Amino acid sequence: MGKTAFLFPGQGAQFIGMGKDFYETFSESRAVFEEASELAGLDLKKICFEENEQIHITEFTQVAILTASVAMLRGWQKKGVLADVCAGLSLGEYSALVACGAMRFEDAVRVVRKRGIFMQEAVPVGEGTMMAVLGMEKEKIEEVLDSLEGVQIANYNCPGQLVISGKTDKVNLAAEELKAAGAKRCIPLKVSGPFHSEMLVGAGERLAEVLEKVEFLEHSVPYISNVTAEYVTGTKEIKELLRRQVSSSVRWQQSVERMIADGVERFVEIGPGKTLSGFVKKISREVMVSNIGSIEDLE
Repeated sequence: MGKTAFLFPGQGAQFIGMGKDFYETFSESRAVFEEASELAGLDLKKICFEENEQIHITEFTQVAILTASVAMLRGWQKKGVLADVCAGLSLGEYSALVACGAMRFEDAVRVVRKRGIFMQEAVPVGEGTMMAVLGMEKEKIEEVLDSLEGVQIANYNCPGQLVISGKTDKVNLAAEELKAAGAKRCIPLKVSGPFHSEMLVGAGERLAEVLEKVEFLEHSVPYISNVTAEYVTGTKEIKELLRRQVSSSVRWQQSVERMIADGVERFVEIGPGKTLSGFVKKISREVMVSNIGSIEDLE
């Protein structure tokens, strides 16, 4: 059997009830929710388990997904399965850092709580947006965007699915240009800002001040950075990569391809939803993909 990678989802994967069965089953998972709620000053059980609007608001969504993902990770770890590498999509990179031992959970909660607030406040509502582009090669999308200002690729998700981000009018113009150039569909995303675009540079700078106070730990299990799609084994570059990540493209397809090239044959998505599993299956049909999003999945 080849190597195993643990994957962690980002914003958009949230749903009411995420992590509840783990909370009710494992003392380790309960401890995660209790600790995160105290650190964040929020009732994360209420946000994750009960009907509410906060779960879809960035400043609350991010810490809620982190908490649910790590609670599920703690349940999965009781099975004794170990990772050879960890990776997460955008926000999910913080869960990956916790999983590989590079970041203490309490530090991740504090940083992610601030990250959500900074990203929420970075751009006035309506001034920026994101749009999924389907059925077009990334090289062609890059070529079209090269002639436009105020819009960039936010996510390289998988073949045939990328996301663009930037000023609302520029993104809408880019969508028309891309459809004219052959894109099958351009779908507006329900997001509160132009994440992973240059408009979020300021949020990254504010985040850097928070990260400066965090001690990252030596870790034997590497993780893959969204910014570079390369393995990170030391601690020196983590803070700078996390600062840049807020406004840089998420190179998810490239990250998965890098792991496969390194001998990863089994991908386990841990956290709410199955988005990353779908991306991996579109990137390669030769690898094993599974999900840990409920107690039933543990079996």
